[in-house]
Amino acid sequence: MHTRERRAHHNTSMDKTDLPEENMDFEEESEQRTVKKKKDKGKKSTKVKKSQVPVVKKDEIESRSVDTEPGTSFPPTFSVSEIKNKQRRHVMFMRLKQEKRKQRLEIRKKRKKEREALGDKAPPKEVPKTIENQRIYDETTVDPQDEEVAFDEGTDEFSAYFNRLTNPKVLITTSDRPKTRTIKFCDQLATVIPDAHVYYRRGLALKRIIPQCVSRGFTYLLVINEDRKVPNGMVLCHLPDGPTAHFKISNVRLRKEMKRRGKEPTEHSPEVILNNFTTRLGHSIGRLFAALYPHDPHFVGRQVATFHNQRDFIFFRFHRYIFKNEKKVGIQELGPRFTLKLRSLQKGTFDSKFGEYEWVHKRHEMDTSRRKFHL
Repeated sequence: MHTRERRAHHNTSMDKTDLPEENMDFEEESEQRTVKKKKDKGKKSTKVKKSQVPVVKKDEIESRSVDTEPGTSFPPTFSVSEIKNKQRRHVMFMRLKQEKRKQRLEIRKKRKKEREALGDKAPPKEVPKTIENQRIYDETTVDPQDEEVAFDEGTDEFSAYFNRLTNPKVLITTSDRPKTRTIKFCDQLATVIPDAHVYYRRGLALKRIIPQCVSRGFTYLLVINEDRKVPNGMVLCHLPDGPTAHFKISNVRLRKEMKRRGKEPTEHSPEVILNNFTTRLGHSIGRLFAALYPHDPHFVGRQVATFHNQRDFIFFRFHRYIFKNEKKVGIQELGPRFTLKLRSLQKGTFDSKFGEYEWVHKRHEMDTSRRKFHL
């Protein structure tokens, strides 16, 4: 078998050597042609057929030129939602928005020039519409000069404080087994409210705590409740005769969580600012907060406690005045800060079973208007 293969290989080699030169040249040319064809296949053809060239009409060119002009004004019946192309619709919307903004700026400049030209005779500025100034008028809105309101203030539970017969003394406690955040919040509240003392409940019921507070001369019992390791409620009970208010607490921020905070508050008694407590209910809640603090604030300490009511949310802030010079005054927040929402107001001291409620927050009231507020 090996000898036959060797003979066949020898014969083929002899046949190749016996070929003439012309045949060799022809084979080389064919090989070169195949290589060129392969190279041409690798390159993409740059020629474009006439059928592939898009034909643009004159009407389309004129419409595009109109759209691209920067100072175009759209017709009054123009609607962006009619444009089906998403990108074109977005471009037209942004262009429409810019045009409206330019119109507003031109109107403002025109009004400013007219105001400068008229001087003192210029008409008053238009007041912008907000939820507060569009508020529905409440029949229980308090008039400070009303004789009936003055009589109620002279005979209510806070009359002894406002007649300077008692000085405030506050006991701050928590729910059972408080977590770290609630304990820190109570400690910081004690620095904000003068003559406040923090005690832990240790499983005692509020009905047993209240008589002990009255016997020891406390005028307030403040209880901080928590849920999932976060403060979520506050019970504020005025002693000895009430009333008792239950609040929801939200957006609690301790001092360490606040940026650009000042140094810790001093022992000076702060000033108290009560804003927007206009109704009969709001008036009683404002007096409830006012009785927490002593009568005469220490102006040397330059500290202010603010209870600001806005849309029935009560925002608490604690600041310090900073006198930069004789004319400029700044404020520096000391903390903590939190937001209160009134849930109920009960007559007398805390009694969950037989207590008589003056007001209870109803979630699903008949009047669900956003412009109706209670405080």
